[in-house]
Amino acid sequence: MHYLLKSSIFIFTLLLPYNESIAQNRFIISEKFDDKKTPPKPDFSDKNNWSSRPDLKDMADEIPIGDKNIFDNQLNSKADVFFIYPTIYTKTPNNQYLWNAAVDDNILNKEIDESTIKNQASVFNQSCKIYAPRYRQAHYSVFLTDDKASAKSALDLAYEDVKNAFEYYLKNFNENRPIVIAAHSQGTLHATRLLQDFFDEKPLKKQLVEAYLVGMPVADSLFKEIKLSTSPSETGGYVSWNTFAKDYIPDYYKNGLNNSNLVNPITWTADKDWSNYKFHKGTLSAKFKIRDRIISAKTENGLLWIEKPKVLGKALIKTKIWHFADYNLFWMDIRDNVALRVNNYLK
Repeated sequence: MHYLLKSSIFIFTLLLPYNESIAQNRFIISEKFDDKKTPPKPDFSDKNNWSSRPDLKDMADEIPIGDKNIFDNQLNSKADVFFIYPTIYTKTPNNQYLWNAAVDDNILNKEIDESTIKNQASVFNQSCKIYAPRYRQAHYSVFLTDDKASAKSALDLAYEDVKNAFEYYLKNFNENRPIVIAAHSQGTLHATRLLQDFFDEKPLKKQLVEAYLVGMPVADSLFKEIKLSTSPSETGGYVSWNTFAKDYIPDYYKNGLNNSNLVNPITWTADKDWSNYKFHKGTLSAKFKIRDRIISAKTENGLLWIEKPKVLGKALIKTKIWHFADYNLFWMDIRDNVALRVNNYLK
């Protein structure tokens, strides 16, 4: 019994850097959205309103421990990534702002920086300069409430900030450099709109290296010109996946997952074969170390299924929804793929 307990602790220390979908208290806002009770609009000329920028020292600069071949190369990168983080605003609001988070909430900003920026945005620091704006993210309630009008208003407000930040980035930082769009969960909702507004059948499309639209259902039907990339080196399209345990179908499957287009982030193809463990380049653990060859995955009707990670005591792993680890499970796979696509674009 003592051995099993130690194994279970090891597993969760290894694989759970933060948990957006499980750790929150699932608080649901009951009041209607009120546009007179929203946080102040962020000014993106203020560096404090960015979670990450290449001219700042921030958590996106972090690199895994113990591997000298992994390094932060932002200063020499020839491409940019505009990264939109997921929902971290999940708890009971502690101020007058309910549906959207204030960008000057220092406690929430610390959570954002030490979770998604460190564990997700950092994957791009070899190949891209990282730009990640703070935005008035919508509360997690938008995904649970029956008040669809309030949910839409909160998400629209969040997107307004993302759009304004992107326009500021284009005007002040981009200088016609290649662009990667990357996001997770709520961030992917905003990234999809950003692609529709700025890239799809627009002149800026020629600067698009690739879009990593992770953690939400995405389909070709959302775009006119931008399509799913189904080979590792393809550019100008998008890739997407939503991770679940083998054979598991969530109860919200028909809310969009059933019609989503996706790839396996180990093979970067849409085939339905299980990937070989030897091709898995590495999971980023909670201890910020890389463990390779522990994941096998396959695409299955809009879902990305994974076998139980090949770690000590894997029989004890009961996780079915791996949404919180969509990036961490495939951290080195994503990192190498971004490098490949950027290099291919530059050629």
